[in-house]
Amino acid sequence: MDEQRLVKISRYLSRHLRHRPDRLGITLTPGGWVAIDELLTACRRAGFALTRAELAEVVERNDKQRFGLDPSATRIRANQGHSVEVDLQLVPSVPPEVLYHGTASTTVATILDHGLRPMGRHHVHLSTDIVTATKVGARHGSPVVLRVAAGRMHATGTVFVRSANGVWLVDHVPARDLEVMG
Repeated sequence: MDEQRLVKISRYLSRHLRHRPDRLGITLTPGGWVAIDELLTACRRAGFALTRAELAEVVERNDKQRFGLDPSATRIRANQGHSVEVDLQLVPSVPPEVLYHGTASTTVATILDHGLRPMGRHHVHLSTDIVTATKVGARHGSPVVLRVAAGRMHATGTVFVRSANGVWLVDHVPARDLEVMG
């Protein structure tokens, strides 16, 4: 599949598996799962036909590993980033001492006043490396990377979970646990 088709399918799946499953007439089960056959039928009914092979290729090749298949390869889900209510059934985990968050330079002042909030999503997304955080921040303008004192937060009771694609998720990061990098 060419890159343009891959991106188009990825965006379509993100929209419907993370934000608007109702528009396709699908329901996410606990864990955020939907049967692949149900998804393919719903996509076809909505005028966006795709094959099982294309779906598998998007799961495999997506640069951010946004999607996952269950062990039986009969269900698919978005790994994180939902705006709809869904329990991804992620287990609390001990984070590394330091995590990173990429943002646009225009939002830094507000973040340093109020901390990181999930905004339209269910969690704040954190990465384990500066390169990834920089890429995330660059999506919204001139990137700034924030250092998150995850170990200190965890020691004081903040619950962290890690999605299937390695993104660390937390409900909120207080301003006191943030530092601008560089």
